[in-house]
Amino acid sequence: MKAIGIILAGGNNERLEQLTDLRATSAVPVGSCYRSLDFPLSNMSNSGIGKVAVITQYNSRSLHDHLSSAKWWDLGRKQGGLFIFSPYLTNKNSFWFRGTADSIYQNITYLKRSNESYVVIVSGNAVYKMDYNHILDYHIEKDADITIAYRKADPGDDLSSFGVLEVDDQNRVTDLEEKPLDPQSDLVSLGIYVIQRTLLIKLLEAIQAEDRYDLVKDIIIRYRKKLKIYGFHYDGYWKTLNSVKSYFDCNMDFLKKEVRDLFTKDFPYIETKPKDEPPGKYNAGSQAKDALVGSGSIINGYISHSVLFRKVFTGENSSIVNSIVMEGSYIGNGCKVENAILDKEVVLSDGKQVVGSYENPVILAKGYVL
Repeated sequence: MKAIGIILAGGNNERLEQLTDLRATSAVPVGSCYRSLDFPLSNMSNSGIGKVAVITQYNSRSLHDHLSSAKWWDLGRKQGGLFIFSPYLTNKNSFWFRGTADSIYQNITYLKRSNESYVVIVSGNAVYKMDYNHILDYHIEKDADITIAYRKADPGDDLSSFGVLEVDDQNRVTDLEEKPLDPQSDLVSLGIYVIQRTLLIKLLEAIQAEDRYDLVKDIIIRYRKKLKIYGFHYDGYWKTLNSVKSYFDCNMDFLKKEVRDLFTKDFPYIETKPKDEPPGKYNAGSQAKDALVGSGSIINGYISHSVLFRKVFTGENSSIVNSIVMEGSYIGNGCKVENAILDKEVVLSDGKQVVGSYENPVILAKGYVL
């Protein structure tokens, strides 16, 4: 493909509360076996992009561990492959990345040493499946300077947490507001951009000289009247992990066959770093319906409409309903878990109850013991 990829995976969203205390948003577990980063990374590889940079910053240790081998996404190559960039601190430069544009600028040699004509820039905190060739072909057809993927907001979406854009009848972007208080449109940016590589270098160097550091505010919004910026409409499955509720709903979506099949059965697939464990074990008296259960789990109780990750143990007479239980958690005998998110390695002693509401799931942080 005539493009290189950049995945912005350094963000840390406080709206995800305890889920991002010890991990980047791009590293949050999804759908019983994935991490959020697996989706854009697989999309890059499946689209034929053989040179991809993942830019990390906050709480990046779990991301670095997850990306310890690039072969799972077919990016273990001699030419191109996977590049992982984190802030490079020296005696002369003690800055972390000061914004999305600054994170790319501090690694501008990645752009300058590449030969591909275009750059596909995406965020690492969304769950979706896209062939980036479609947006790249559209970008070339329109002779655009920048192309932004967008979709029509779903009912109930909080538009103040998105970039909201307006387009004319030719799909040219006429205005863009980042997280507006009074949105004038229901078209939300997906954080997916296509731009010519040499133009991106020129713009990054121009704004850096003016101490500007944000890709959206200081390039796209600032230059929206000067550059030809077009919108590319995407109408497939999409979930942005920008709140506890959106994270909860995204995992529950994996209980729907059509969503699960989209990522696991419809080629090309979404790949992840595999773990070699036996299938889940259901002991006598256990029940599971409308549930995903990860490998290595041992089930003795009742599970309904829930997502369990790897190596979860549930005791006798326990019940887990409408909940997410992450890797290595232990649920004792006679426990009740309902409308809850249990992070990794949570321990519930016998007889304990963790009950939230559908609109406001309760969260137990990683390693919590009750």
